[in-house]
Amino acid sequence: MTRRHDILYWSGFAVVLALLIAAPFVLPEFWRRFVTEILIWGLLAMSSDILIGYTGMVSFGHSAFFGLGMYGAAAALLAVKPPSLWLALAAGLLAAAAVAAFVAYFSTRLRDIYFAITTLIFSQIFYVVIFTWTPVTGGENGLTFSRPRLGIPGLVSVPFTSWTLHWFVLAVVTASYLILRRITRSPFGMVLQSIRENEARTRAIGYPIERYKIVAVMLSGLFAGLAGVLYAIQNEFAAPDFVFFLVSGETVIYNVMGGIGTLVGPIAGAAFYLLLREACSRFFTEYYLIPVGLIFIAMVIFMPQGLLGFARRWLNR
Repeated sequence: MTRRHDILYWSGFAVVLALLIAAPFVLPEFWRRFVTEILIWGLLAMSSDILIGYTGMVSFGHSAFFGLGMYGAAAALLAVKPPSLWLALAAGLLAAAAVAAFVAYFSTRLRDIYFAITTLIFSQIFYVVIFTWTPVTGGENGLTFSRPRLGIPGLVSVPFTSWTLHWFVLAVVTASYLILRRITRSPFGMVLQSIRENEARTRAIGYPIERYKIVAVMLSGLFAGLAGVLYAIQNEFAAPDFVFFLVSGETVIYNVMGGIGTLVGPIAGAAFYLLLREACSRFFTEYYLIPVGLIFIAMVIFMPQGLLGFARRWLNR
């Protein structure tokens, strides 16, 4: 059964990956960019699932990691001429990792709702700093910059197009998923799940709980920052709105809709939510959040395990 499950899993993975690779050939420009954006938000949701689904820690601070990844990349792209893609990636990841380490050091000392509130407060602190530090961050106008070229320094360099940008984002998201999947199935991932199920017993066994939590927050923040870098490169700007706590709230919604503790579920939840919001906005204009909210409430009541959990139950039948 395990071997059969693995064959089915990787076959499905290959099919989905092939469809995403072929998407630019059949989709018009708008939907091509839309699918790329879904992948980026899916990476953000997947990063938060490390805390929510595997460690049992609900975080409302992922907007800070996401936003600092954007601003770190923006600062690198504005400081160096010509702009360097790899320097932007390094700067964004470094900024997100530094913020994640700072938040983790203080917030992991708390549990449950107190941890969630602390991460929310930290995200608002960074939002206020970015919003008011106009000479550096651009304030409410944010920062705009030119998109870097795709290539290897000294070997090849080509400009990004919507096609190559989609494939680049897809490659990064796929690699991130495989890395996170390996981590969650490692002994480290097993300890995180043990913390989620029974923190007191895990501590009694002898595991340094606080250290594992700090590493989990830093790991989650690092991949959230990577999503922020990709979003900045796609849209060629960084704005304080992406550091606001509403982004963190939407990230939690992606997890709940798709299925917590699955990695794949949050990506599916992000795709479903963004498509649902796009469809409702075309029919209900400024009132589109009302049907979106009603559908979300219905899913929480009738599909508490999310889309992936519902699909599993249906397939088992």
